[in-house]
Order: sequence, then structure tokens, then C-alpha cells
Amino acid sequence: MGKPLKHKAPHVARKRFGQNFLHDPNIIERIISAIAATEAQHLVEIGPGKGALTEHLVSHAGKLDVIELDRDLIPVLEEKFLTCSNFTIYSSDALKFDYGSLLAEGSQKLRLVGNLPYNISTPLIFHLLENVEIIEDMHFMLQKEVVERLTASPGTKTYGRLSILVQYLCHAEQLFIVPPGAFNPPPKIDSAIVQLTPRIQLNKSSQSHIQQLKNAQLADLSFIAKAAFAQRRKTLRNNLKKILTSEQITQCDIDPVRRAETLSINEFVALTNQYVQSLEV
Repeated sequence: MGKPLKHKAPHVARKRFGQNFLHDPNIIERIISAIAATEAQHLVEIGPGKGALTEHLVSHAGKLDVIELDRDLIPVLEEKFLTCSNFTIYSSDALKFDYGSLLAEGSQKLRLVGNLPYNISTPLIFHLLENVEIIEDMHFMLQKEVVERLTASPGTKTYGRLSILVQYLCHAEQLFIVPPGAFNPPPKIDSAIVQLTPRIQLNKSSQSHIQQLKNAQLADLSFIAKAAFAQRRKTLRNNLKKILTSEQITQCDIDPVRRAETLSINEFVALTNQYVQSLEV
């Protein structure tokens, strides 16, 4: 008599990977509807988990690549989507992944989707911004607090360096809130869906209000924003005194006694251009 078959224990969410698996069918339907993938599009899902979104995406997209760090989930996904010819799985860290390697010559830009782990969401977004030229749009589930920072307007408490860098490159829009009960295990905070659309994908009238950096890089904008927000209650004159003089700030039509949180993205671009120009003198 043969040995009884051993049933593999179900996968348990791991804290070190920041795993919270989405299971609410209504929320899943809303996300899939918001993405509205077509057979002509190339989608990339970051952190597919057990495949709650994946099983819907794979039936709509022309090609679906998924990136999963947890090696124990790889065989689960491989078995589940074995018969899907448009499905490829990469066992990799999304923070280190080369997204450009997914593009075939002459192929369409990538549409990114993901329920991003809270512990890596901000550095991952910064990494993805480096690839903005090959991205059509991004739909991410994030901690609600992070989404509020991504979409924040000047004059609000959540407005800061992340808001500026993301909105300089993308139009950012919060779509809807996702309650803790939609996940297993439920997190202790609300989540939200954000849509990020690179400005190079928008028509000229939609991006014309954002001024461009001149002879400067995104790293320069990040440097100025970080310095300006170093101490939120202090003025630009105080926070930027080792970088720009009051006269240089004034040359940008900005009052040096203003605080960083009151400045528009265009004003941060102006300060960055002034800073880079001062280095060339």
C-alpha cells in the first residue's frame, strides 16, 4: 500500500515581504475596470501574490509579465497559469529589475500594475520613475498615506519631495480607497488605488503647465526639494542658504521667506535651474 499523499500547506503571508493578499471580488473588479487592459497591450504586474488580479489581467492583456520575489509563490503561479501562452513569470526583486529588458524592439510601452508592499513602495516608485520613458501608465495599490503624498497639492501637510518628483514626471490621481477587510491578513491602515500617467504620454495641452528642467537632472530637482523641506517650518532662505542666496531665490520670482510647502512644482523647477546655472558660473 502506497504512502498517503502529502498536502502542501497553504502559503502564509510573510511580514518580511510586506504581504497582504487581496481577496475582495468587488475591489478586484473595480481595479480591473480601472485598468481596462486590451489585447494590444503589454502589462507588467509587480508582486502578483496568489494571482487574485493576475487571473483577470491575463485574460485581457496581449502579454502579461509578472515579477515575484517570494520563491514559494512561484510554483503556485506557474501551476495556476500553466496554459496561458501570454504569461511569463520572473523570480526577481522589483527594486532591482530591469524593466527595459521586457520591451521587444518596436513593441508598445509597458502598463504597470501592482499591490505594492508598504515597506518598499516609495523606493520602488523612485526606481520606476527612472524608466518613465518606456511606461504608458501605472496603477498601484498603496498605503493611503503614500497615495495622499503622491497626489498632494501645494499648501497641504502631505505635500513634499515625493509629490514634486512624481508630479513633475506624471499626472497622479487617487482613484478609490480600499479598506483593510479587502486583504488577508488585513493591514492596520486603509489602502488606495493611484493612477500615474507619465506626462510624455499626455497631449501637449495637459503637460504644458509643467515647466521643464534646463541642463538639470531629476536628481538635481530631488536635491533642491529635499533641502527645501529639511525643516518644514523654516523659510527657503534658511533651508537653502548653503545652496542658493536670497538674491538667487528672488531672481526666480520667489520670496525667500516663503516655506517650501507653498511652492508649486514650476517654482521648484525654477530653483533647480537656478542652482544648476550657479554651478556653471
